[in-house]
Amino acid sequence: MSVSPSPTPEWLLPPDDANALAAGVWPASARRDDEGVLHIAGVSATQLRHRFGTPLYVVDEAEVRAHAQRTLAAFRSAVEPHGVQARVYYAGKAFLCSEVVRWVTAEGMALDVCSGGELALALAAGADPARLGFHGNNKSVVELENAVDVGVGSIVIDSWMELDRLTGIVQRGSRTQAVLVRVNSGVHAETHEFLATAHEDQKFGFTLDEAPDVVARIRETAGLFFVGLHCHIGSQIFGTAGFQESAARIVEVHAALLSGGDIPVLNLGGGFGIAYTSADDPTPIEALATGIVEAVARECELRSIPMPNLAFEPGRAIVGQAGVTLYEVGTTKAVEIGDGDRRLYVSVDGGMSDNARPALYGADFSARIASRVSDEPPALVRVVGKHCESGDIVVDADYLPGDVFAGDLLAVPATGAYCFSLASNYNYVPRPPVVAVHDGVARVIVRAVTIDDLLAHDAGLDAEPSTPGEGDRFETTEGAAG
Repeated sequence: MSVSPSPTPEWLLPPDDANALAAGVWPASARRDDEGVLHIAGVSATQLRHRFGTPLYVVDEAEVRAHAQRTLAAFRSAVEPHGVQARVYYAGKAFLCSEVVRWVTAEGMALDVCSGGELALALAAGADPARLGFHGNNKSVVELENAVDVGVGSIVIDSWMELDRLTGIVQRGSRTQAVLVRVNSGVHAETHEFLATAHEDQKFGFTLDEAPDVVARIRETAGLFFVGLHCHIGSQIFGTAGFQESAARIVEVHAALLSGGDIPVLNLGGGFGIAYTSADDPTPIEALATGIVEAVARECELRSIPMPNLAFEPGRAIVGQAGVTLYEVGTTKAVEIGDGDRRLYVSVDGGMSDNARPALYGADFSARIASRVSDEPPALVRVVGKHCESGDIVVDADYLPGDVFAGDLLAVPATGAYCFSLASNYNYVPRPPVVAVHDGVARVIVRAVTIDDLLAHDAGLDAEPSTPGEGDRFETTEGAAG
């Protein structure tokens, strides 16, 4: 990953109090008691460490539900004056487990999945298949067959080959399936290159010019029902400018396709940003909803066409801020970094195996000591993991009290999305459990992957070790040819 060329990034300023929790980055329930111990939803971080160990993913159930409620209310309120409906999908890839499925669906959200595994988990958790959207650029025949069999609400078609596969499936079984067509609007989100998904040179979707031919083919295919276009311009997006420009281009195609029949839905994606540091200033969801919906309304009015029902996929905005990861500090090491500057390396008992985002995207995170308060002045730190990689960085740059030491409990906020989902067992490090906290009660909602679990997957440990053959031995006899 790229490392800041200067000791501190431009956005990072020394805090007045290195113990303070930055507003908007932590769950609303987060607070520190008089001893400086962090509490989330009424449960102390020290209690969590004692019961469940570290590293530990902690998710505030009420925070997830509150974001789901607020987001759904914002979009329903925005579309109401236009006489259409809004559907909001929870992004399964952000963080999926049975409890989260139940939380978000109970609050009225639909759910998008992008693999056979995510589909199976959603169904096992009791999700209504009619309220599932199935994404993905490489859905297998088996995955598509399963989706059609269970009655998935919509399948987002991503390629000509996938359209061929789905055509064969519905025609062999005399079944019907609602589909959307994913198109790339050409609008580039202001985000990391790998997170921007609407430019043409990437694996997802069709170009705007291809869309009419794809839709025509769908409309000619018995068993397939075209319900609308789908576009997603990226992830971790602040502001509405990109969405407004994308809406103008998508509505233009939508309008042209109306000559072939009604189109009930337009899915404009989402990928709304959250605050990972005190420097982040995400756009309030109400402003996003109003800005995007009004842009669609204007574009429809310009073309004198009816406004379709709208669908959105807010992504990490539902679960990201609800998550906090707890670590225990193992070692610290001060390093001279030039011009008299020093950086304190703080090593924790997790790392890129439980949060791959800094290594993948250069993502920034924050950290605070969660087990005590300190009066020491702030020191520049880099929080790093225990893996055998120089890029194993959890927090590239932040300020912690200068006396941070081994045994301290460290909390990293805004880890509810894409941390557990991207987790691995690199270096055979056990995968942490996920604990939900709510009204002073903590419970495991995803069990840890232990070292015993990892060993159980190794088939070579089931049999007796084999005796090395002659070809495995090195000749050590004196005088042997070299």
